[in-house]
Amino acid sequence: MTPVKKNASISRRNFVKNVSIAGAGFFIVPRHVLGRGFIAPSDKLNIAGIGVGGKGQSDLFEFAKSSKVNIVALCDVDDRQAVKARETYKKATYYKDFREMLAKEKNNIDAVSISTPDNTHAVATLAAMQIGKHVYTQKPLTHDIYEARILTKAAEKYKVVTQMGNQGGSGDGVRKAKEMIDAGMIGMVTEAQAWTNRPVWPQGIPTPSGKYDVPKELNWDLWQGPAKAIDYNPAYLPFNWRGWWAYGTGALGDMACHIMDPIFRILPIEYPDAAECSVATIWKEMWNDTQNLDACPPASIIHLNYPVEDEKRNIKVSWHDGGLLPERPDELLPEEEFGNWDGGVLFIGTKGKLLLDCYGANPRLLPTKLMTEKSMPKENIQRVPEGHYLQWVNACIAGYGNATTSSPFSYAGPFTESILMGNLAIRSWMLKNPKLKGWGDKYLGRKKLLWDAENMRVTNFDEANQFVKREYRDGWKLEL
Repeated sequence: MTPVKKNASISRRNFVKNVSIAGAGFFIVPRHVLGRGFIAPSDKLNIAGIGVGGKGQSDLFEFAKSSKVNIVALCDVDDRQAVKARETYKKATYYKDFREMLAKEKNNIDAVSISTPDNTHAVATLAAMQIGKHVYTQKPLTHDIYEARILTKAAEKYKVVTQMGNQGGSGDGVRKAKEMIDAGMIGMVTEAQAWTNRPVWPQGIPTPSGKYDVPKELNWDLWQGPAKAIDYNPAYLPFNWRGWWAYGTGALGDMACHIMDPIFRILPIEYPDAAECSVATIWKEMWNDTQNLDACPPASIIHLNYPVEDEKRNIKVSWHDGGLLPERPDELLPEEEFGNWDGGVLFIGTKGKLLLDCYGANPRLLPTKLMTEKSMPKENIQRVPEGHYLQWVNACIAGYGNATTSSPFSYAGPFTESILMGNLAIRSWMLKNPKLKGWGDKYLGRKKLLWDAENMRVTNFDEANQFVKREYRDGWKLEL
């Protein structure tokens, strides 16, 4: 168990954070003393996949590395994306609608892997949990803040093993970084900077137009999920949906669950109480007043303020994407890399700085010569040598309550909410005021948002609250 910092609040979430980072120790007990949702050691874990192309395909490959796993059912709305998975798992039954799959395979599956576009993460995940199935859901956990809160509550209600797909959360790097910070090697952390090279897909571009026939292999209606129905356009799939608010969550949603994980996992923070941002726009579009509100912006900087539990201080956390970077630390030599290609994190403390690569990898003090001059703290946090995927598999086999995962929804839910506050700021920034005619005054949201986390509400700019919980189209719902 990770030592609790002196004077730290022993809140439920702090307990979860400490337990989840502590690692993968678990005990296997006989089925007759277990019950619903538990798998005996002699049995196989039967997994179904929802979204089995791209990342979903690679997720199934990782699970199948365990001799205790069977892939028994596959679901994808696009037959083209499912080709390789269907060839690999020839005995698995194939479906296009996850709701049909869950209804028909309810007695055949133990766990479900969800790797759809962000838009349908929540509805697919909740549906699996409601029939007692363990779930592994790709990052970000949800598309909206409200959805994240619902899945957090659902995990506690349905008592299934959960894991969000931010693999670095099970890495050695974040554990070593926590040991270094807990040992006081950089003093009290006052600020953290995070950045990514994403997007590596189009953002800030005009909404796709034109008329296209829907490919016979694709169920376009199911692909859209809870989002407003529009005409099919090949520009959105299979990859570039990430840059559109209807389906994705932009660069922040795609990478922050990886890159910001050390910040949220290590520091004594939970929800921000304020958020603000600056957003890059295409000048021609701004000048013509046609900035596209459907598209995520090409680049942004987000600032989040976190009150520290039981302490009269705040921690400032900043996010940079689209090629924008925070100021390079003076302690970093000119030839040394500032993070890595995918991004990084910089912790700034009262006594020093700590730099990490993407996924929390390679933590090092600055200047880096201190890594050989200083004595490193002894390991006191259990590592996860089996990795993020098999940790979840093992926890499912052990059964709910008999094992831990690194990113259970009790952790991943609040973390996702915290991240999506950044997108709330971005989308508010882009809102226009039709009553104002001067182009420089047409944007409503260029202000700091004050956040009431308990009630999931912006208190000083009501227009922003439309993005906390979106409207689902008919036929889709999210209810506990």
